[in-house]
Amino acid sequence: MTSKRTGHSGTPLLSLRTKPLPPHPDPTAQRFGKTRRPFGDPVAIAKNTPYFIPPPPTNLVNLNMPMGAILPDEASVSETAGKLVFHSVGDTGGIHGDDTEIAISNAMEAQIDTTKTDGSQPAFLYLLGDVIYYNGVSTLYNAQFYEPYKYYPRAIFAIPGNHDGDIRTRANDPVDHEPSLTGFMQNFCDTAPHNIYQYRTTMTQPYVYWTFDTPLATIIGLYSNVEGSLDARSTNEQQTWFEQQMKNASPDKALIVTVHHPPYSLDASHGGTPDIGIAIDRAIQAASGRAPDAVLSGHVHNYQRFERTLGGNKIPYIVAGAGGYADTATLLHKLQSGTTNLKLPFQTTLPDVKLMSFNESEPGFLRVTVDSTTLTFEYYTVPFGGAAVSRFDSIQVKWKS
Repeated sequence: MTSKRTGHSGTPLLSLRTKPLPPHPDPTAQRFGKTRRPFGDPVAIAKNTPYFIPPPPTNLVNLNMPMGAILPDEASVSETAGKLVFHSVGDTGGIHGDDTEIAISNAMEAQIDTTKTDGSQPAFLYLLGDVIYYNGVSTLYNAQFYEPYKYYPRAIFAIPGNHDGDIRTRANDPVDHEPSLTGFMQNFCDTAPHNIYQYRTTMTQPYVYWTFDTPLATIIGLYSNVEGSLDARSTNEQQTWFEQQMKNASPDKALIVTVHHPPYSLDASHGGTPDIGIAIDRAIQAASGRAPDAVLSGHVHNYQRFERTLGGNKIPYIVAGAGGYADTATLLHKLQSGTTNLKLPFQTTLPDVKLMSFNESEPGFLRVTVDSTTLTFEYYTVPFGGAAVSRFDSIQVKWKS
């Protein structure tokens, strides 16, 4: 399937949101239960005051990391071949056991052929948050991250999810005595690579939100905190940074935005996060209509691919959160009642958003390919029963006209 783009000419955008969406009903009027979203509505009820924990302070002014600075060989191959391939998936933390996480890691490993030098082998893995569950504690990294990925022969980058940053203790969990994001900062934002674990070193990303400059794509990674907001209502630091990154993004590269909480989701539990959709639209407006060529998220434990129409552009908003936390089919998030057998594409209640594909029964991961004109997203399923890995969905986007 091919989605043709019209370029970044500042074409008027459909339903561009510049201020917070009002709640569907007034949440304070609900005394006895959560209000169910209308059928087909991909955005959850807006929260009056999302729970927010300020991220750790940083002294860095530049939160951009060139791929060549950390992966010089892979960057050189990508430039020479005119192609970049990488893996991506969210919600990998194996709190229920690591069998599913290991199966996904093995499937990704099998796609890497170290003998090839034509750019067709994945160069890295990019995690979409919730690396560790309940809640991001540094002592859990060996069991939930390093051990399951000990055979993955490439670098692993990440953005944090709500469980990486939350510090509230759940029932029967050990008390979290660490400040928010301590484990994530130690393992992904280290000052220099260290061998905390025998088979992998820590990573040296600049911060919890950051921009990865690859030869063919600019990847802007956001931190959507605990309940899906870039900043507290009284601040604007990350939003300002995000808008500047959108303005600065090279028009000669594909532009991908990653954020843990998805702007759209038709699952019955979470739904899309309104504040994140608003943040992205404000950044588009600040960049004079330059929109991301794709938005990747996790948080919801299934696979969903939406198509959003902005002007003449059709942008994939992809949820890929079936990365291992859900180690049985019953733990995967199901779509709203009535959507299981719906005909695709499915028009949501938003006139510019359609559901194009979904999988609510099997874990899986994304394989992303970028070349000089096209973005390709392939979703591979890794069945619980041990059946063969197979490609479930594929979409091509002409990012450069």
